[in-house]
Amino acid sequence: MRALYLFADAARDLYRRHRATPEQAHGRRGEDLAHRYLRRHGLRIVARNFRPRSGSGELDIVAWHKETLVFVEVKTRASADFGSPGRAVDSTKEKDLRRAAGEYLRRSGTPADQARFDVVSIVLGRPPQIEWIQDAFPLSRKL
Repeated sequence: MRALYLFADAARDLYRRHRATPEQAHGRRGEDLAHRYLRRHGLRIVARNFRPRSGSGELDIVAWHKETLVFVEVKTRASADFGSPGRAVDSTKEKDLRRAAGEYLRRSGTPADQARFDVVSIVLGRPPQIEWIQDAFPLSRKL
């Protein structure tokens, strides 16, 4: 099974390098790795790359972790030379993610107290370094 994943990853990477910028290809590779990582850790993926009708924000991965709906932001870098990729989630990005998550919650009928935001930080390498930060920031800024 592992050999099949490696072959599929290599084929997708080759295709993406010809169709996208290197940054876009790294991002997609990171999302694929995060998807597989989260599934291995018991999450049930229900959506990828969800874009709200308003057009602002995108949810990289939406998954169920037991009874909690999880909105996952995936940050990928080629190296950790400039710090952890997860540090790229700033207040502007959080605002966009909250807006997209709010629309997803309304459309799915899921109560907000049953959801959280996670960040998966990936540094590509051999092997890739994956860090999963659960409950990375609050769903609402109301404290």
